[in-house]
Amino acid sequence: MAAMRTSPGVTREVLRLRVGGTGLHAVRLRLARPSAAMALVFLHEGLGSVGQWQDFPDALCGALGMEGLVYDRAGHGGSDALPAARTSRYLHDEAWQVLPAVLDAAAIDRAVLVGHSDGGTIALLFAARFADRVAAAVTEAAHVHVEPETLAGIAAAVEAWRTTDLRQRLARHHGDKTEALFQAWADTWLAPGFRDWNIAEDIAGLACPVLLIQGAEDEYGTPRQLAAIAGAALGPVERLLLPGVGHTPHRQARATTLQAMADFVRRRVPGVAGA
Repeated sequence: MAAMRTSPGVTREVLRLRVGGTGLHAVRLRLARPSAAMALVFLHEGLGSVGQWQDFPDALCGALGMEGLVYDRAGHGGSDALPAARTSRYLHDEAWQVLPAVLDAAAIDRAVLVGHSDGGTIALLFAARFADRVAAAVTEAAHVHVEPETLAGIAAAVEAWRTTDLRQRLARHHGDKTEALFQAWADTWLAPGFRDWNIAEDIAGLACPVLLIQGAEDEYGTPRQLAAIAGAALGPVERLLLPGVGHTPHRQARATTLQAMADFVRRRVPGVAGA
């Protein structure tokens, strides 16, 4: 296990987790004196990876005085290839089968989940089913149903894959898994049978505090996603709609997003005071 220092006070420890026979690349974010026993767990987007988070997880861990975990799902980044063909239930599988095993392998009993896009959907599904393991959830650009804007955004990404250097940019993170990953993502969301995908019933009764962040210019969804999540939740829900921001608030409005997440966790999670 290699370790390196990133943000002040935060050290990165590289791990290899085994989940169901699949090797997953992961990074533990360590602090010398964490302020809370639980960890922040970061869940990347549909074409994302540990590397694509850049140092945002380190900065949030440092601001809150909490340790963290970032990992690549199968088929992404430094993890093994997808072990089987993706189905329309792939987000449920990640939330209800893989994520509990990841937390067990990393010895994390209770977490604050931070999920972007697909990762936000996974966070909501997990929190609704495993309430005892989640202190709070933060989502950026999470989806609970398919909108016309979602399909238009993915169709535009397919065109960019065909006509720009998107393939090469993604390959820097995913290597020889890039084409399989992109095709699985695009084909799943654009399949006619996926148009009715909706997880509102699966997250009904969501009890933990939730912060919902979305860019007003998100190319894959609208504020109707936030309304649907809030309508399904029983616990406290806070919403932040960022004007002029697209699908990736933690990069496009980093300071505002970081501050909002840190303030939310300090207010909503007992025992977290921040660094």
